[in-house]
Amino acid sequence: MSRPPEDAVERRPEIRRALLSVYDKQGIVEFARTLAEAGVEMVSSGGTAGLLSEHGVPIKRIEEVTGFPELLGGRVKTLHPKIHGGILAIRDDEAHRRDLERLQIEPIDLVVVNLYPFETTAQREGARFDELIEMIDIGGPTLVRAAAKNHRDVGVVVDPRDYSAVASEIRSSGALSDVRRFELARKAFAHTAAYDAAIVSHWRRRDADGSRREESSCFPDEMTMTLRKLQELRYGENPHQRAALYGEPDAGAFTLARAEQVHGAALSFNNLLDLDGALAAALSLDGCGCVIVKHGNPCGAALGETPAAAFEAAREGDPVSAFGGIVAFNRSVDLDAANAVSSLFLEAVIAPDYAPDAAARLARKKKLRVLRGGDPLHPQRPGFDVRRISGGFLLQDWDSDDDLASAQVVTRREPTNKEWAALRFGCRVCRHVRSNAIVFTGSDRTFGVGAGQMSRVDAVKLAAMKAGERSRGAVMASDAFFPFRDGIDEAAGAGIRAIIQPGGSIRDQEVIEAADEHDLAMVFSGRRHFRH
Repeated sequence: MSRPPEDAVERRPEIRRALLSVYDKQGIVEFARTLAEAGVEMVSSGGTAGLLSEHGVPIKRIEEVTGFPELLGGRVKTLHPKIHGGILAIRDDEAHRRDLERLQIEPIDLVVVNLYPFETTAQREGARFDELIEMIDIGGPTLVRAAAKNHRDVGVVVDPRDYSAVASEIRSSGALSDVRRFELARKAFAHTAAYDAAIVSHWRRRDADGSRREESSCFPDEMTMTLRKLQELRYGENPHQRAALYGEPDAGAFTLARAEQVHGAALSFNNLLDLDGALAAALSLDGCGCVIVKHGNPCGAALGETPAAAFEAAREGDPVSAFGGIVAFNRSVDLDAANAVSSLFLEAVIAPDYAPDAAARLARKKKLRVLRGGDPLHPQRPGFDVRRISGGFLLQDWDSDDDLASAQVVTRREPTNKEWAALRFGCRVCRHVRSNAIVFTGSDRTFGVGAGQMSRVDAVKLAAMKAGERSRGAVMASDAFFPFRDGIDEAAGAGIRAIIQPGGSIRDQEVIEAADEHDLAMVFSGRRHFRH
């Protein structure tokens, strides 16, 4: 546990009186019994009081302390000086003690509170706006913050997982150490901060009348994010770096962070990055698709009649790079696909689901990490794409636009129907390749990928090298414009017959003329897809 501030003098105030008011009743009866056995008087409210009474735990109801009944349908229960005075009083402050005596307020030494389930309600399909409003806890956070502020004298427990350690310490010494109270207070402040952040996050997706709107419709003046640790990882990108996985509480169930690992070794930092890239690319494909990623870039992507056919076609895109890669499917995996995957050494595979015999087949690969993402997996990501820089964060919309509705043919030759299909497929894949990005492709599979090059012509050369003879009659997709004609000349020499690129270079006319010289069809999409 963390240490309290160095200027704090060791104190062990006795726990004589506790207030218990919890929405999540898990473990509260057993914890309250331990407190009762230790001679702690307990004050409780509403449903907590009723539950404890039913189980024979002696309690005093809040209204007996305050002299007021619960008001406004339960909206006002604990907001009273006899409650908050008992929590906030500094025990060795003479003026505070006189106030307590004058007003007959008894100190409260332990506050056990957890809050209304706002997040759970907000995530429920069909939850009404008025329901959400009633799930905004007022008294609970006030109790928690009061106790945490006065943690030198008062313990505060917001997490049922802490009941055992707190009960053990009270049972053995009748008190909580400075270290324990400080750690509990820090956790309590994090709890109320996360609670408020969840409300703010949801409110961004509502209009004044309660109707939904896209969170990304505007950039807020202040951005609050709450992340919860899901697991610690063995290490980061490299063994000397520490790492952990955190999840967004309101991101939904069908995400990589919430995917269920059903088999295999622990996931690494790099596994998760590659899984995220592979999953995003696979979900962007129309039809039954598979994507293989290696070191952050798709090395093969394909469509197929079946998941197995899609995998085999994706592997053929770059069989050397596919070794040790990450595989994502956008359809459930059957036994044929599992057999195909098992024929190659891979780090991990993710799919919406697995047939029982497919899962059993993959489980025979001891080191293969197998993740079930849930069905349906959602291709659209909520909120913003957030990246960290030194001293700040960059927020942007997700790059999800690969619609070719406004694309223009700029050469004399029009693409054939088959070339149009290939250009659309190439655009979908190219968006997930790091810049400078070039993809050689057919209508349903990649032939060669040139990723992360410092010059576009080198990206073309790399894609051509990967594709070999398969580039004859293929098409080329580029994530950004060609600054010179050299990339077009290289593509033509490799056998490319049609090109799609955003356009926008000051030398666009020179590039178009080069395409016409080689009798290539060229389409300007009007959409750049840099990925840094």
